[in-house]
Formats: sequence, structure tokens, C-alpha cells
Amino acid sequence: MLPHFKRQLCEFVERNIPDFHCRRLESLKRLKLKDILRRKNPYLFRAKNTFTAEELVRSILDAYLSSQEETLFGAFLERVAIFICQCCFNGKKSAAEGIDLEFMRDDVLYIVSIMSGPNWGNSSQLKKLQDNFRKAKKILGANTMGRSIVAVNGCCYGRDNKEDKGDYLKLCGENFWSFISGEASLYLDIIEPLGHTAKECNENFHREFVKVVNQFTREFLEEFCLITGEIDWERLVRFNSCAAYP
Repeated sequence: MLPHFKRQLCEFVERNIPDFHCRRLESLKRLKLKDILRRKNPYLFRAKNTFTAEELVRSILDAYLSSQEETLFGAFLERVAIFICQCCFNGKKSAAEGIDLEFMRDDVLYIVSIMSGPNWGNSSQLKKLQDNFRKAKKILGANTMGRSIVAVNGCCYGRDNKEDKGDYLKLCGENFWSFISGEASLYLDIIEPLGHTAKECNENFHREFVKVVNQFTREFLEEFCLITGEIDWERLVRFNSCAAYP
């Protein structure tokens, strides 16, 4: 990677990664125990032989936050990808529905929908992606003076052994980052600046996480445990699934 480009990338990541950590912390602080309990499967925790209130609380928090973090970090990586392509090929955020990035390379207009990883969608979501590509090609085709338009599903990590999907390409991990930058090692280079403020940000997050675990455990003991201290599974299931529950 050229030194000036590496410096630009590091500066962009260092400037914007705090926003990811801030949103992650805000998401934690907004949580309500009963909201999460309504979204999670109580039968699963019973089947896993969960005994203590704290164990159950930690499990539901970990599952919920993991999903939230994937979404938040996926949005951050999309911004990184657009910035990189802007530096290398004058790429820009696309205005077309469902398209995140568009840029010219070797006299070809590429329209790119960016996902975090390769296993992101079901059949209906894949159909929606293909529809978005078709619509974007039709709209943009009128403004490209006969140039070729290629649709790409770009995935920030992972791999796919069959890149040609017929009406679009699927580029993952190393191949995606190289495609939008022309830099073969970019998929490795971006990992280093991500860790610059990770230690202090995660220590702050962990302090808040422990507070939430303690608070939710106290609430759970009061609301969903028997006087003996055991989890009241019937009450928990009623709260989660009973049609007549207030």
C-alpha cells in the first residue's frame, strides 16, 4: 500500500471508529430487560439447563448485543469501503435504491451493494438484491453513453467459491477490498488501524455492561424467580408468549 494512502486510511478509521463504539454503548444503555425477554426464546434457555438469573441475563445480553454489533459495524465498514473507493477510483455513495457504491474502472461502471459477510440473506432478500441491480442498471444505463454496467455484491469478510452469479458478481473478503482499491493487501492493512482505540473503548463498554448485568439480574430475580431462588419458568414463558398477558 502506498504510504500516503495508508495514512489517509488510518486517519479516516481513527476519526470514525469512535462513532461505532459510541453507538454500541448507546445501544447497551437503552436496553430494557423485558424488551429483550420478549424477543428471545425461553424454551431454548430451559433446554440449555440454565439455572441462575445472572447466567440467563448474560446469555440474552450477549445474543442481543452480538446481533446489534454486527449491524453497527457493518454500517461502519460500508463507510470505510466507500471512502477507500473514493480515494482510489473516485467512487461515490450511490443514490440508486439498494446500491451503496458506484464507480468507474477500466471504462466499466460498477454498482455495488455492500454486505458484512457472505451469508447475509435468504431467497427473498437475494431476489430483492437482483431487482435493485436491474432497476439501477436501467436508470444508470441512460446516463453512461453505452458503457458496460456490472453489478457487484461486495462482502467485507469471508469468501465465495463461485463469484459469477449470472447477473451479478459476488466478491468477498480479499477479493472485495482489492476490487474497490486496486491494492492486493488491503484486506490485511485495514485491520491494524481498527485497534488503535479498541482497548480504552472496550474497557469503558465492559464497565457499563457489568452495571447492566447487575441491574437486569436484580430485576429478573424480583420478576421471574420463585421465593426459593429458582427461575419461575412458567411465569417467564407466560410473559414471553401468553396471548392474554398484559
